[in-house]
Amino acid sequence: MTLIYWLAWSASKWIFKNLFRCRVYNPERVPAMGSVILAANHESYFDPPFIGSSLSRPINYLARENIFAHWLSGPFFRRLNTVPVDRDGGGAKGLKIILDRLLNNNGIIIFPEGTRTFDGEMLSSQAGIGLTIIKSEAPVVPVRVWTYKAYNRNQSFPRPLMISVKYGKPLDIEHLRARAKKCRRGELREIYQEAAEATMCAIKKLRPVKD
Repeated sequence: MTLIYWLAWSASKWIFKNLFRCRVYNPERVPAMGSVILAANHESYFDPPFIGSSLSRPINYLARENIFAHWLSGPFFRRLNTVPVDRDGGGAKGLKIILDRLLNNNGIIIFPEGTRTFDGEMLSSQAGIGLTIIKSEAPVVPVRVWTYKAYNRNQSFPRPLMISVKYGKPLDIEHLRARAKKCRRGELREIYQEAAEATMCAIKKLRPVKD
């Protein structure tokens, strides 16, 4: 971890533990090293720092390209291992950076829905996320967060309510990657969508744990 990343990671960890009584389940399912895609549902602005601070390894994040244009936020987010992408993560520039980082044994968080939920219910997956999954050789770990009640898009300020995150077992999608290498070009989009939907289905199957 770089110094700025460690400071942000430590601050996030303290805040979520002490102010939101966070719960983290099965983080051992995430490889301690090597490339990995963490595919999560998206309920609030808390999700990226919450997922990242719940793991002991540094993680790369996705953010819209426009935040990198500012002289202050641009350098800051780059030091937090943030990748500039378009909304669905399928832009050529963003995809190249993502794949390069995965090839260099990094972990990265993606949100198949492409944006935060409006009402607490999960949205449909975006095909662009499937493209990222298929073109990468990295394992894909489904992740589910419960942060909506604490800080959703309809709230101006967060509420000190419990939040939690749960990690699933890595998905078996090698058959889709194998199909993509052999299929006709016209079939690729269908495979990308299938990968995205399979990932979203795995996220939905993760259930909250009753303490």
